[in-house]
Amino acid sequence: MRRITMANGETVETACLSCAITSGAVEPDGGVLLETEHFHAHQDVAYPIEGLVILASKRHIKALDELTEEESQEYIRLLTSIRRAQREVLGIEHVYYFYNEDTTHHFHTWMVPRHEWMQAFGRSVESVRPVLLHARKERNDEEQVLKVRAAIGALREALQRGEC
Repeated sequence: MRRITMANGETVETACLSCAITSGAVEPDGGVLLETEHFHAHQDVAYPIEGLVILASKRHIKALDELTEEESQEYIRLLTSIRRAQREVLGIEHVYYFYNEDTTHHFHTWMVPRHEWMQAFGRSVESVRPVLLHARKERNDEEQVLKVRAAIGALREALQRGEC
């Protein structure tokens, strides 16, 4: 079991945070963004950044090549829909995508948006970790949390209506 601190300061103990979230045992701050038969999308629970989305498989696998053909097709469709919603609903022009296989959680992809305030950290992959840590430490106040929740709600509504 691992002890994980959420963006709201609460801690959870779980062997796999992705399993806990996709099963509903842990609800991410702001709730579920999108859920299908094979995937679950939500705001990252540790970093309060508007439009930062995690797309996680419901099945506990570690690698992209473990997806079934049906899951692979759904994965690409969902990434595309979420990205379109980030652009159309939140005005996010650039996103970094991260997926790694040496994680303690199971298969998931981070969709990390680039916001204007992030320019101070540079425009490269090396800037992402400092941005995330800054958001967690310096942008985790009530005002920012409300902005993040509003972004989640706007993305959720657009995706549910099938606009993106």
